[in-house]
Amino acid sequence: MHPMTQRRHVAARLITIRRLTRSPPSLITLTLLTALSALTLNMILPSLPSMARDLAARESVTALAVSGYMLASALFQLALGPVSDRFGRRPVMLGALLLFIGASLGCMLASNVAVLLACRVLQAVIVAGAVVSSATIRDRHSAVDAAAKLSLIASAMAVAPMLGPMLGGVLDVSLGWRAVFALYALLGGALLLLAWADMGETRAPGLPAPRLADWGALLRSSRYWAYVLCTAFSVGAFYVFVTGVPYVGQAAWGLSPAEVGLGVGSITGGFLVGAAISARQARRLGLGVLMVTGRVVAVVGMVLGLGAFAAGASHPLALFGLTLFVGLGNGLTLPSANAGTLSVRPALAGTAAGLGGALVMALGAVLSTLTALVVEGSPTPTALLKLLTGCVLLSLVAALVALRLERAATRESTSHPATGAMATGLPDASRDA
Repeated sequence: MHPMTQRRHVAARLITIRRLTRSPPSLITLTLLTALSALTLNMILPSLPSMARDLAARESVTALAVSGYMLASALFQLALGPVSDRFGRRPVMLGALLLFIGASLGCMLASNVAVLLACRVLQAVIVAGAVVSSATIRDRHSAVDAAAKLSLIASAMAVAPMLGPMLGGVLDVSLGWRAVFALYALLGGALLLLAWADMGETRAPGLPAPRLADWGALLRSSRYWAYVLCTAFSVGAFYVFVTGVPYVGQAAWGLSPAEVGLGVGSITGGFLVGAAISARQARRLGLGVLMVTGRVVAVVGMVLGLGAFAAGASHPLALFGLTLFVGLGNGLTLPSANAGTLSVRPALAGTAAGLGGALVMALGAVLSTLTALVVEGSPTPTALLKLLTGCVLLSLVAALVALRLERAATRESTSHPATGAMATGLPDASRDA
């Protein structure tokens, strides 16, 4: 080959590589990465008894494949967020997918429960899909536009947990539990190729590496914590519902697991409607209006539920119909609350997403345990509704505090144009005590 032609080929390859590493990812790519992180949690649920039998382990031990995964997810979120702020979104996502593929193959080939659980813990690294996707959206969009994009991704987070156990059950019955992990590896491989080709770096070039002082400013921001707590208690209501409703449905009305599963769909259906409204109305109404409106909708639904059952209502449709308001409220609130969380310090969007996600998961675990203890002693609709009401009231308080702090910070930035608001329209956390 002529030297000039060879140099042209090399230059063309370099241009292609540069385009791949710099072009921002499509929303479809980010949605699929987020969906995989949601699928990985619960697609194995129907296979837990099969794994216990095949590996000669107690079911309480194989159940650690779920609880241990959740704990590892929280820890990975705490680590991966700051790492993506330091080294970039693309390398963290590609590295996480490689580790996820290896861990999935390790689970598939595990000969004993210890190997299975060790590889399952490593699988939790795929939570990078949710953390990095959120940070990537905030890198490229204003807070309001980010809320609209996050609404679309939130829909994947709602649908994936519904489809996961169904698909896992089919695979377990037809091919065995190892097929579930084989599918995880295949999905991870497909998304690795997609991310390599489509996920360019979105963290702005030239930004200084985050310092401990920057992270300290984020952690000291009351505005950040208000957004995070609003998110945590909103999602916590969902954890309360899915933990408590199987006990209550069986004890109060003798519902079968399939009927309970259909009832759980009410809160998911409400969420999808709320997320669709958020995606369409975020720019027109703004983050604060949607966030607080969603909390008010959830509170009103729970108060009506308590009133209905106090007045003598006793039908599962009354419970499932009214808890639909929790899902609707979450669909309205969560995209805006998440966008607010990421916008306190956009340069630390990864850290903000990781820390917030870890807190949501930790609070969800606490609320799930509390719910199980309460409904075990009193498996009534009223007891469940009281727990739900407590969660949505706390989330409303946090939303109102976040809105007040946001407005105060905006007024301060307006009155001090020298410091100015950020390009996103939200002031820097360093001015927010």
